[in-house]
Amino acid sequence: MSDLQAPLVRPKRKKTWVDYFVKFRWIIVIFVVLPISATLYFLIYLGDIWSESKSYEKRRKEHDQNVAKVIKRLKERDAAKDGLVCTARKPWIAVGMRNVDYKRARHFEVDLGEFRNILEINKEKMIARVEPLVNMGQISRATVPMNLSLAVVAELDDLTVGGLINGYGIEGSSHLYGLFADTVVAYEIVLAGGELVRATKDNEYSDLFYAIPWSQGTLGLLVAAEIKLIPVKEYMRLTYIPVKGDLQTLAQGYMDSFAPKDGDTSKIPDFVEGMVYNPTEGVMMVGTYASKEEAKKKGNKINNVGWWFKPWFYQHAQTALKKGEFVEYIPTREYYHRHTRCLYWEGKLILPFGDQFWFRFLFGWLMPPKVSLLKATQGEAIRNYYHDMHVIQDMLVPLYKVGDALEWVHREMEVYPIWLCPHKLYKAPIKQQIYPEPGFEYERRQGDTEDAQMYTDVGVYYAPGPVLRGEEFDGSEAVRKMEKWLIENGGFQPQYAVSELDEKSFWRMFDGDLYEHCRKKYRAVGTFMSVYYKSKKGRKTEKEVREAEQAHLETAYAEAD
Repeated sequence: MSDLQAPLVRPKRKKTWVDYFVKFRWIIVIFVVLPISATLYFLIYLGDIWSESKSYEKRRKEHDQNVAKVIKRLKERDAAKDGLVCTARKPWIAVGMRNVDYKRARHFEVDLGEFRNILEINKEKMIARVEPLVNMGQISRATVPMNLSLAVVAELDDLTVGGLINGYGIEGSSHLYGLFADTVVAYEIVLAGGELVRATKDNEYSDLFYAIPWSQGTLGLLVAAEIKLIPVKEYMRLTYIPVKGDLQTLAQGYMDSFAPKDGDTSKIPDFVEGMVYNPTEGVMMVGTYASKEEAKKKGNKINNVGWWFKPWFYQHAQTALKKGEFVEYIPTREYYHRHTRCLYWEGKLILPFGDQFWFRFLFGWLMPPKVSLLKATQGEAIRNYYHDMHVIQDMLVPLYKVGDALEWVHREMEVYPIWLCPHKLYKAPIKQQIYPEPGFEYERRQGDTEDAQMYTDVGVYYAPGPVLRGEEFDGSEAVRKMEKWLIENGGFQPQYAVSELDEKSFWRMFDGDLYEHCRKKYRAVGTFMSVYYKSKKGRKTEKEVREAEQAHLETAYAEAD
């Protein structure tokens, strides 16, 4: 390894009452959060069943009525008296870790709570038309029995279509199809003036189509989306490949698992992800769809990972480090949501004994706790503690820089496990907020194609090593260093997470030309908060937000430009 191998030496940290509260927070989780979560999951399931019992025609009629209510509500807004437009969704309900303090300033609420229906599944056009609050568990439950699926299905059940489009969404199939928003065929948006438009890549709203991803809902209100479907089979044939060596070796093993150096596309799997468990060991998983007949052939092992008592998936995958490479078949829908029950590995921090067999067998059916309830049961002090002593970040980096990113995380944060998931970053006809490196198509590095550069999500989720050892750790400073590293290395930071970027640095990381063009063209300025101020850490006062809107043409982005 390089000279980044040794983590920084840090002094011991004096514990406060918050440390002890966090340590024993599992008591609240066990007796309050889990029972309420299980009840909510059941009620949501009943709501989904009720929705599915309605005909598509009835759902579409209700949708049209709800859209009319949104348009009416927007037209009632008095720009001189009312605040900027926000959804009526409570701040703690959002799955992301970013503070949604922008709702503490005076704002004008528009209720989108009824938009949670699947409006159509068109098998001929291979398109699903859905409302923005449809979540991944709901859509996979409807499509997989038909041997269909969204091209990209984010792992956690609670993630919604609207959040994955306006924010960020990825899955193990993103090396084939790109990010979640790349699989959208059309957006239905209610603009600031109350106009309902349908944006596609080749109609009069094509600029809006390319500007919507990563805009955080600041260009208009998403009321429906048409998303690409793909044919799937009943099982996923999953191969677990252990890799040992330094971090650069682990990175190369990850790259080789799905991006053949000879360019043979027949070797590219349907799914891929990697997990780095420590600085010298990782497991790469590659999957291909398999029929029920193949999975049930004599000698093949079927693993129903969705059962409540099963080992948590990341720990099951880790067994490959001892037993060596192995293959098993997992039911497709259970594979899609393999990380839901343990929230990747965050469940280990929330419930330190949650991975034990006795707990899984007796109480595993209650898992996972709803992230929204975890957020709702923490006060300001606990929230600030997690921002300082915990890391939940995704670093989107070019594939060829994954090894460098792993070394940086090891030195500055020392967080393990680390999740690796590749994705195409397309070169769009119009430059979007995130974009591939200039000239990538001529370099043609491993994994790149003519129309897309291969990137990787380096997922950093857990308590840093220094925190676990009782040492000092400045979470805000670590995030600032990470953001600086990403800007210098052509990377991006999804804005669901806590961000320390100032406005000038924000627009150094992201390209704002198209976004600002659409903000002006579709009159979002003065109606919706800008994406930077919506993502900015800390409280947003009404005065601060209004001044930012009034000085829009003199923003730091304009200075940087």
